[in-house]
Amino acid sequence: MPKPAVHTVVREPLRSNSRSNRARILAAARQELGRNPDVTLEEIARTAGVVRRTLFGHFPGRAALLEALAEEASEALRGVVTAAPDAEEAPERALARFVLSIWPVGDRYRLLLALARRDLGTERVSDILAPARDEATAILDRGRRAGVFHDHLPAPVLSAALEALTLSLLESVNTGAWADDGTRTAAATLVAAGVSDEAATSIVEGVASEMRADTSEA
Repeated sequence: MPKPAVHTVVREPLRSNSRSNRARILAAARQELGRNPDVTLEEIARTAGVVRRTLFGHFPGRAALLEALAEEASEALRGVVTAAPDAEEAPERALARFVLSIWPVGDRYRLLLALARRDLGTERVSDILAPARDEATAILDRGRRAGVFHDHLPAPVLSAALEALTLSLLESVNTGAWADDGTRTAAATLVAAGVSDEAATSIVEGVASEMRADTSEA
């Protein structure tokens, strides 16, 4: 007697649906946490259009959800670093371009950084920012050797100070005390690194204009 035919179940649609649900949950979490840092997972699930069980299937708790967002932010920063400007670019322009590039990422995840310090710890936040910190340190080191940045602090120390400045400005955005598209932060960073006010403003305006032109041509 012949054996009945075995029908293979195609799992890809299920996996695709699972990925879609996960993406929707993360997007909803970014949105709702931005409105209310103490939003419940149930409220995030409703915003994402999934049932509570689906959310918990992906993220068994608040810490797991924040960790996923932290990794998402880290990947975004790594993407910016990978697309970093040519090492031959003048260091003051390179620093302006770098700050202008990472500001949208920081702005998108600014509330997450504050929550991560509370829920995941400062060490995890440091891990998230490590790729950007390393790139900034390399640019500052070039600038110090070229005589355009302060040399009274080692590059890693100056990089840490400028990182703290950026995080402080992002926190000011959280509180409504600061509004920026990245240009004011880039200028403040250049000034803090040792560039004059007038030169910093001119450099940032020039680099920002180039970046807008590149975006429109893409």
